[in-house]
Amino acid sequence: MRKREETKKVKVGKISIGHSKNVVIQSMCNTKTYDVKKTISQIISLEKAGCEVVRVSVPDEKSAFAIEAIKKEIHIPLVADIHFDYRLAIMAAERGIDKIRINPGNIGDKENIKKVVDICKKKKVPIRVGVNSGSLSKKILEKYNGKVTSKGLVESAKENISLLEKYNFYDTIVSIKSSNVLTAIDAYKLFAKKFDYPLHIGITEAGTVKSGNIKSSVGLGILLYEGLGDTMRVSLTGDPVEEIYSAKKILESLDLRSGGIEIVSCPTCARTNINIIDIADKIEKTLNEEKFEILIKKSKRKKYKVAVMGCAVNGPGEAKEADIGIAGGIKEAVLFKKGKIVKKVDEKNITKVLLKEIEKDLM
Repeated sequence: MRKREETKKVKVGKISIGHSKNVVIQSMCNTKTYDVKKTISQIISLEKAGCEVVRVSVPDEKSAFAIEAIKKEIHIPLVADIHFDYRLAIMAAERGIDKIRINPGNIGDKENIKKVVDICKKKKVPIRVGVNSGSLSKKILEKYNGKVTSKGLVESAKENISLLEKYNFYDTIVSIKSSNVLTAIDAYKLFAKKFDYPLHIGITEAGTVKSGNIKSSVGLGILLYEGLGDTMRVSLTGDPVEEIYSAKKILESLDLRSGGIEIVSCPTCARTNINIIDIADKIEKTLNEEKFEILIKKSKRKKYKVAVMGCAVNGPGEAKEADIGIAGGIKEAVLFKKGKIVKKVDEKNITKVLLKEIEKDLM
């Protein structure tokens, strides 16, 4: 089974996907694409969070017409999500889209597919073949007794890829998503044994920010650990910015993305005498802001670890590897760096003091 470094390299705008250890993070807008102002605003928020590729749905002509205006105001590659109407794919390519996501099999006859391929070749626009549980043909479903299987998903991907290869188009990225974690994992593994196209990995329709994060972390974590996945999306029902935070944490947890700020915190117990939950939440929220993203990049640190601990038991001892941290006492906390206590801090000032010290460290 081939790994990330063994896949083809596909250019999407100014970035490359595939043939690299790097895993590109992407998300999708949930605005109406024709609402240019709202769509641009959401994309800028995603950029600030660390999104590297963003997708928009193009269900109609007014959405396709909006692409040109959106492209002028954003700084990352833009992908058009197209279903059924090949003309929308052509319009998107003509207006400067960086990648098109389609299933060639659902955009009509072979002549329509050729028209899309021709414009993508001319404009150097790659295509993502997007296969998922809901896109399987009647023929494939019948072959597998009406069930969505990993073999059926790979078979569908193969059929769609062949429709592009027929016209000598190979600038392709492939996704084989399922809402069933194990089905998705098996499908990606099967595909990787047969093809070297870059893989866009994800667990489709994963769920809410809470449940979807768990399913995505399990599924994507396993695939990434085994060397699969050239670009990824954590699909969540909620603010798409949450998808970026989750994707970064998954990659950082597997040491596939460095330069981040890691927060470790204890679960609290009866020994805790300060509001450690509130403190940890505020610290995490603030450290995810663009200001600290910029500081950590400028500092050129591979990782910066912050510990938020409830008591002396989980304080400088267990968290001695942290760059900085606090451990709660009675209406106060001790601030420590690399396991050495620096000073005591009154409870009401803990968050402010810790953030100030982190900022000073990273300057």
